[in-house]
Amino acid sequence: RFHHTSTSHLCSCSKTVSDEKYQDPFQLGRKDLKNLYEDIKKELLVSTAELKEMCDYYFDGKGKAFRPMIVVLMARACNIHHNNSREVQASQRSVAIIAEMIHTASLVHDDVIDDANSRRGKMTVNQIWGERKAVLAGDFILSAASVALARIGNTTIISVLTQVIEDLVRGEFLQLGSKENENERFAHYLEKTFKKTASLIANSCKAVSILGCPDPKVHEIAYQYGKNVGIAFQLIDDVLDFTSCADHLGKPAAADLKLGLATGPVLFACRQFPEMNAMIMRRFSKPGDVERARKYVLQSDGVQQTTYLAQRYCHEATREISKLRPSPEREALIQLTEMVLMRDK
Repeated sequence: RFHHTSTSHLCSCSKTVSDEKYQDPFQLGRKDLKNLYEDIKKELLVSTAELKEMCDYYFDGKGKAFRPMIVVLMARACNIHHNNSREVQASQRSVAIIAEMIHTASLVHDDVIDDANSRRGKMTVNQIWGERKAVLAGDFILSAASVALARIGNTTIISVLTQVIEDLVRGEFLQLGSKENENERFAHYLEKTFKKTASLIANSCKAVSILGCPDPKVHEIAYQYGKNVGIAFQLIDDVLDFTSCADHLGKPAAADLKLGLATGPVLFACRQFPEMNAMIMRRFSKPGDVERARKYVLQSDGVQQTTYLAQRYCHEATREISKLRPSPEREALIQLTEMVLMRDK
């Protein structure tokens, strides 16, 4: 219940800033995302049938296309802000395609690292084709994204989006390590969250703003919006790992604990149950650790505190994007922050 009460007042104030009527972000962005997955498949021109099948496996058109959606809405919001143009440029749409390709390649690689067996409610690539081929498929998708990126022909955009790939690798390394010092632990977690999840959204938003508007202030607004929404998105993801059932999530519940990961709800719970510290340090490796840690989290206010933190990030994203000129796209981006908080899978 507190979800609704604490977020509704947060965003209602921003809606009155403009008279633009509320727009469903997914309806508004649909036109620019038409044939998105077909266009991605065209980028993945492959000589071997097996590699093609692996690459097409996650690009089945059943994903929410959350990242490309934010990117095209940001593109239009920045274009309208700059010169009242409602159209998304071809290069901006390419950024949306590249963002989805980089994201998907990272999922393929993550599933190998985590030895995961389900993703989006179906078996993972590594379970069907084996780890070696899955690694190569992820590499191939990344290389195709790099070719598409080079085709945009703008060195600034290339440097902004290659930063994402570097951050993904650094974020994965951060996740493999753990901090002994409790105070450092939360900063470590948020840095990992930014690099693994938010950097892609932040830098993709920045890239389309650069293509649509010369003002560095607008580039910073786009970047900050993407960063804050991205961190909030992952915080809610970490909450759902404790509150949603496996069938609903499309992957096993308590998956993070089983991987030895201490996410936001665990770190907050640890303040109430200091005995969790030892479990965190041994990465929940002893028999019964996962079940005990899960119980502690659900007894604590860890889930609630993590949700509050996500609300603060969404509030900051709304504050940033509200600096742009009013437009249906700007309102839709504000609406998206609400949807991030309300999602249940």
